[in-house]
Amino acid sequence: MSSIEFRVAVVLGIALIAVVSDVRTRRIPNWLTFGAAAAALLYGWFHSGFPGVSQAALGWAAGALIFFPLFALGGMGAGDVKLVAGLAAWLGPIEAVYLAIFASMAGGVVGLMVALFRGYLGQGFSHMGLRFTHWRVAGPGPVPGLTLQDTRAPRLAFAIPIAIGLVCTLWRH
Repeated sequence: MSSIEFRVAVVLGIALIAVVSDVRTRRIPNWLTFGAAAAALLYGWFHSGFPGVSQAALGWAAGALIFFPLFALGGMGAGDVKLVAGLAAWLGPIEAVYLAIFASMAGGVVGLMVALFRGYLGQGFSHMGLRFTHWRVAGPGPVPGLTLQDTRAPRLAFAIPIAIGLVCTLWRH
């Protein structure tokens, strides 16, 4: 098995475990996300030395930083951010950007489908308007009543769009 095949198998395995966990429990365990990052750092060290570790660390940082604002605004769970960071540690910083883009697009499509099938689409667009109005008046920040913790909106197991984004990221090669 080549190095690339090994890394592909590892990230797909991580994503699959995350999807199962997120769908069943609405949580992505820290042992998976931090374990993925630690394993990527170790693999980078044994495979390429310092350049491998630095690529894994930069990938982790890019993955964490890209989605952190959504977490800070109350629109994404910490496990989702840590999952993207853990996967990006295996992929590197450039692929972290593609992962985030593809996961966001998949999240938009899957989110619209969930909202449509649950009869929430109109209210979801209304809430989006409230968010933009709140941010225009009060500045960026969590909007009371419209965060993951205090809304009654249908919840999306975001590990699913992240996994779709991962497949798209891997597919582009």
